[in-house]
Amino acid sequence: MIGIDLFSGAGGMSLGARQAGIDVQQVVEADEHAAATYLANHKPKYGIFVDDIRKYQPGKIQGRDDEGLVIFGGPPCQGFSTSNQRTRSLDNESNWLFEEFVRVVKGYRPDWFVFENVRGILETEGGIFVDHILERFQKLGYTVSSDLLHATDFGVPQKRARFFIIGSLHGKTYIFPEATHKTLVTVSKAIADLPVLSNGASTCYLSYPKRATNKYAQLLRNGLKGCTNHLVTRNNEIIIERYRHIPPGGNWENIPDHLMGNYSDKSRCHTGIYRRLELDKPSVVIGNYRKNMLIHPSQNRGLSVREAARLQSFPDDFVFKGSIGFQQQQVGNAVPPMLANAIFKNLQEHTQ
Repeated sequence: MIGIDLFSGAGGMSLGARQAGIDVQQVVEADEHAAATYLANHKPKYGIFVDDIRKYQPGKIQGRDDEGLVIFGGPPCQGFSTSNQRTRSLDNESNWLFEEFVRVVKGYRPDWFVFENVRGILETEGGIFVDHILERFQKLGYTVSSDLLHATDFGVPQKRARFFIIGSLHGKTYIFPEATHKTLVTVSKAIADLPVLSNGASTCYLSYPKRATNKYAQLLRNGLKGCTNHLVTRNNEIIIERYRHIPPGGNWENIPDHLMGNYSDKSRCHTGIYRRLELDKPSVVIGNYRKNMLIHPSQNRGLSVREAARLQSFPDDFVFKGSIGFQQQQVGNAVPPMLANAIFKNLQEHTQ
């Protein structure tokens, strides 16, 4: 089956699709840094359209009649996020970019589409966006199914829920995959084999200091001797001092008041701020983890790009481009490849 990835970001969904046997040939991504990362890891036949999706016009895809076509992607989700209450409304223009996804589907008439977003889209404006999206696809003649999937059920060491709408042009009802992992993959299994870092570590490539002792780490290493993008934002000393007071599973509430003097009202901090991960549990959501000050479970520093990528299920040979800030954003915005892979493996079975 041939694939077209819209709002691709760094390519988490594309990676899962390719692993499931989808030949992703056309890609649309407005951010030049994410596009550079995509091209460093994927080689789509028709390249990547690096511009506003509203300027993109569907073209001819050779071979689609023989192999079938699936369009997939996740329109920008920040406006639906539960952490952005001020933007969760009908007035936020970015919340309407799903219309561009619909437009492209209408232009290509693919056999299947896979629409992905955050769980907050189910709650925004009482669910009006979901109802509208479902209605738009049904009017185009698609049989649609929707569900909320949890990444931990598919081997991802992160408590991340994603909402999917999947449609068939040929009257087929997509059956969502059952959980593949009854035992949760923990933070320890995901990152404990990676090199120890200091605050502000800036050496991109580091050799592994020890053997991987669990299947998850072995899978993501894939025979490599070291990893790239093991980079950490340099925090000032007051931030590091705050980190020292936070136990595993703790957050800003554990920080003494005298170290929080720059906050006008410490009690109004979001519960996700200054959260230290726990080694024996899956991670909390890897979103804007630099802004949220997510803390390494045993070292007094933030997460490295590679550690965050591991928690998203990106393999170590997946290279991120741009400055560290852009790399962090790309990782945080991505769909976990293992979750995407489960979706597309089921889709492939539906086409047989």
